[in-house]
Amino acid sequence: MPLMRIDVIKGHDEDYLKKMLQIAYEVQIATLGTPEDDRYQILTQHEAFEMQIFDTGLGIKRTNDIVVFNLVTRPRSTKAKQLFYQTVVSRLHDELGIRKEDVMFSLVPNNDDDWSFGNGEAEFLTGKL
Repeated sequence: MPLMRIDVIKGHDEDYLKKMLQIAYEVQIATLGTPEDDRYQILTQHEAFEMQIFDTGLGIKRTNDIVVFNLVTRPRSTKAKQLFYQTVVSRLHDELGIRKEDVMFSLVPNNDDDWSFGNGEAEFLTGKL
């Protein structure tokens, strides 16, 4: 049950952004093994100057189509994470024309006691989830 935050630079239309969210959701289910309807996505659009995403010595040049995914998630295998990265990037490239160099990921693992979905309960610990 990842909490997926996606940051982009303003300027894309609603259909483009909805497609981006749908792609990420579909790939999450297929690669991270989350159940259907396990969808927690927050998309934030920024002015270009608010996103300073530079090369880290890798020779990657960014454009204003940069997409940064940050997922807070229960622990996942390295293989699942790599498949998630590769599949999201491929689909965004193929379906929306986003350069592969413009997609960045950061996954932050956490534990069952780090989640409360409402009512001040820790549903993973109470057995509700």
